Amino acid sequence: MPFYVSPEQQMKDKADYARKGIARGRSVVVLQYDDGILFVADNPSRALHKISEIYDRIAFAAVGKYNEFENLRLGGVRYADINGYQYDRRDVTARGLANVYAQSLGTIFTETNKPYEVELVVAEVGEGADTDQIYRLTFDGSVADEHGYVAMGGQTESVAQALKDGYEEGASLEAALRTAVRALEAQDSDRRLEAKSLEVAVLDRNREHRLFRRLPARRIEELLAEGAGGSGSGSSESGASGSSGPSVADVDDVLEDGEKD
Repeated sequence: MPFYVSPEQQMKDKADYARKGIARGRSVVVLQYDDGILFVADNPSRALHKISEIYDRIAFAAVGKYNEFENLRLGGVRYADINGYQYDRRDVTARGLANVYAQSLGTIFTETNKPYEVELVVAEVGEGADTDQIYRLTFDGSVADEHGYVAMGGQTESVAQALKDGYEEGASLEAALRTAVRALEAQDSDRRLEAKSLEVAVLDRNREHRLFRRLPARRIEELLAEGAGGSGSGSSESGASGSSGPSVADVDDVLEDGEKD
């Protein structure tokens, strides 16, 4: 004899199932800095990305089951390519993409037995910090318009609290990265994240055409060292090297321009 389960209980069970799956994953943080939007994931894998480019000014970050959010990422890339080709590249926006994802996740949550165990951020960098767009999407299709910073996955409460305590509006890339790493480390006081354990990318509003750029481990180490060393001699030395020839960061930019996910 089949058992009756009320719709309310069924939705609650699905939500609890999805939340537990997301909490088992490693955290991702997204935060604004003076020149764009920074994405930092606790992810030692160099092949399975949690952070990816969607379109010229739009990036995607996710936590949860890899195969599920990878399907969503590929769908977002197809949506952006088709709309940019049929209409205009400026018609592809993070808001439109967030609406598509919300409809897909909402339908999956209500109409299937198993919901997606994923949480997403879709971000678009604008001409200035006041025009940046960051949208957070949960497993049931809910959308939140975020400002400043977002934490997803793992022990979200402790990461979000650390971001709240350390976030500074208009911070440099070095300071923002250091804040993000400290927030990820807040889940375990005994753990220290190294560059090789991090996946880091930026949407840099100062670049042209493709604004998304991944940061290699060497560059992450340099930024963390600069952030820990303060603004004294490190910043002056950086300025001097920039005037005399290309820096390591400049070389990395050239290498990353041709890289696709």
